[in-house]
Amino acid sequence: MSTVGKEDQDVVAAILEDHRTMEDLFRRMRSVEADRAAALKEFSALLIAHGEAEEAEVYGALKRFRDIDNEEVEHGSEEHAEGNEALLALLEVEEVGSDEWDSRLEDLVEAVSHHLDEEERTILNGARENVPAERRAELAAAFREERANQLASDCGTVENVRKIVNR
Repeated sequence: MSTVGKEDQDVVAAILEDHRTMEDLFRRMRSVEADRAAALKEFSALLIAHGEAEEAEVYGALKRFRDIDNEEVEHGSEEHAEGNEALLALLEVEEVGSDEWDSRLEDLVEAVSHHLDEEERTILNGARENVPAERRAELAAAFREERANQLASDCGTVENVRKIVNR
């Protein structure tokens, strides 16, 4: 899969790396010089793979640790749903760069940016402080494997996003 570096051994670092990539993709989706449709396609796959992997492999495990707020973990899942709904609304717009597309892009940026900020301040700081490095490494491996499986399944298609939003 990937070369194992220090960042590969910490689930917090793995999640933060995806967060920074999402922010970069937001910039590309906003830029009239960029291939906005390609950036959206890449973002869609990443957002779905990332969120599904967090919920399948990370959130449940973190709830077992003292000093990690279970309500924050539950809230993180709710915010994934909100981000996925905003993503679906954008994916369903026919014309990239239209006023409607730009408006829905801003809704998506707002929903996801809010979640990234909150998750970093609450869940991830809690994990960094309270979860042993060995366990963070195990969670990183599980997160990356599930994320890779999601990406391999073409998880960012409008059909798949619609299924996730409607489950």
